[in-house]
Amino acid sequence: MSTRLIRAAGGLVWREGPAGVEVALVHRPRYDDWSLPKGKLDRGEHPLVAACREVAEESALRPVPGVRLPSVRYRVAGPGGAADKVVDFWSMAAGDGAGFTPNDEVDQLRWVRLDRAPAVLTDDDYLPVLAAFAALPRITATVLLVRHASAGRADEWDGADELRPLDDSGVATANRLATLLPLFAPVRLLTATPLRCVQTIEPSARRLRREPSTAPVFDEVRHDPLGAVQRVRRLADLGGASVVASQGGIIPATLDVLVHQDGVTLADPSTPKGAVWVLSFAADRLAAVDLLRP
Repeated sequence: MSTRLIRAAGGLVWREGPAGVEVALVHRPRYDDWSLPKGKLDRGEHPLVAACREVAEESALRPVPGVRLPSVRYRVAGPGGAADKVVDFWSMAAGDGAGFTPNDEVDQLRWVRLDRAPAVLTDDDYLPVLAAFAALPRITATVLLVRHASAGRADEWDGADELRPLDDSGVATANRLATLLPLFAPVRLLTATPLRCVQTIEPSARRLRREPSTAPVFDEVRHDPLGAVQRVRRLADLGGASVVASQGGIIPATLDVLVHQDGVTLADPSTPKGAVWVLSFAADRLAAVDLLRP
């Protein structure tokens, strides 16, 4: 008999305190425990979207996600019998918020210095999440490298290839990305020349009220991974988050160069259509890489 699986997501929310980095812990009166903010996914919800939603609901903060942290898996009991619960976690800058208000689900929010948080957490299952965050360098920039969504078959398109538009599936993916990419609060949007790249981030651009800039160095036909890496590094130097829409013929090669230069392990740089590579930089060096599927 297969084991039921419950999916949940949450965040290790951090801020700079007077004595160093502090993390947000929440108290749940139902369990009388101190935990990281988290909660179950709604049907069809992306784990990162759920993580940010749950953090916002439990802390009244507006979190900005960063590096993916270890997932936690444990057994839980329920009306349907025992199940495995998997909670995906991301580091999240605290951002701003309306101010915490106690409620039936979470009645206290406490900021704890990072080195003291393990002693406050009730459940040791979350210690690897804290340890992974503590081991990270200070992340100063995020570059979101997006492969364009589905645009049909090139051999079935009669016009110029750079004018080939998204198909219905691609439009749906672009709309889903518009719930994901704005979570990172990007301050700049760049796109390769082909229409399908532009259309992939158009819904996100509308939501962010930002106009994308064209960056031909990310065009597949140019196949200039060294030039693309240089542009990615310049974006990282600017700080904050940037979104780059590009193509499947250039993204893996760009990643190969980038991870080789900075000594980051990446087993497989292949990129499905509509997927997003989250590149986290500590100053001028790549510190972490994670693939998000929309």
